[in-house]
Amino acid sequence: MKIAIPSEGTTLESIVNQSFGRTHYFIVVDSDTLQFKVIDNQAASAQGGAGIKAAQAVVDSGAEIVITFHCGQNAADVLKAAGIKIMKAVTGSVFEVVQKYKNGELMELMEIHPGYHNHGGV
Repeated sequence: MKIAIPSEGTTLESIVNQSFGRTHYFIVVDSDTLQFKVIDNQAASAQGGAGIKAAQAVVDSGAEIVITFHCGQNAADVLKAAGIKIMKAVTGSVFEVVQKYKNGELMELMEIHPGYHNHGGV
C-alpha cells in the first residue's frame, strides 16, 4: 500500500507537516517494505490552487492513501476522484504515522474544510 504524507523533511524520521497543500514535501511510503520516495511539492509557493496542485502530485505518485491533518474541499475532491482514501494524521514522524495506520489506529479524515481562498485578499 502506497501512503502519501505531508512532511517537514525528506526522511521517514521527519515530522508530519500540519499543512497539505503548502507542505514542502510529500513522502510516499510503501507500507510493506518501508521503501519511500520524496515528492518536492511545487504547489507550496503557488499563488492559488495549492491544494489542487498538491493533490494532483499525490495522485500522480500512485499513492492509495493520504494521511494528513487538514484537507480542503477542492483537494479532497481530486483525491477522492482518484480513489485515494484520506486518513487523519496524528503528531509524530512519518514512520510513526505509517505504523499507526498499519495498526488500525488512524481514523478517516471527516473534517474537510472549504479551503483557503483569497489569501490576504478582500
